[in-house]
Amino acid sequence: MLQGIDHVNIVVTDLERSVAFYTELLGFSVTKRAVLEGDWIEAIVGLAGVQVDCVYLAPPEPGPRVELLCYRAPRSATLPDTAQANTVGLRHLALRVSDIEGLHARLEQAGVAFIGPPTAVPGTAVRHEEGQKRLCYFHDPDGVLLEIAEYT
Repeated sequence: MLQGIDHVNIVVTDLERSVAFYTELLGFSVTKRAVLEGDWIEAIVGLAGVQVDCVYLAPPEPGPRVELLCYRAPRSATLPDTAQANTVGLRHLALRVSDIEGLHARLEQAGVAFIGPPTAVPGTAVRHEEGQKRLCYFHDPDGVLLEIAEYT
């Protein structure tokens, strides 16, 4: 029986750069580090010779954790340039925030490029029980599409 979402896994090319991005800019905290290797992980992911550096990140408030994986072996493929919002597959991770304008400004100051500014979802398109939703999209250092969303 489904109980909830445990975590979201993001494969990265530079683990420490990604840890800094998710902790210093977005407010996650490191809860654990591990090296994953051996028959058990090879059986799970279906790859031979797996060596993975792993960092577990917790959000500031209770919720699913983010698992950053950096494969030392086998080497990872990168996102194609065509991996836009309409590309088939798991497409983005949405993070709920309490001050979208402040976070947007802080991320821009840190050099994060946004696809567009924080924008309100019209109540005529989607009405949210939590209130008016404002959101915007941007990418992490490896091109993973992220969303920040605020409800007022």
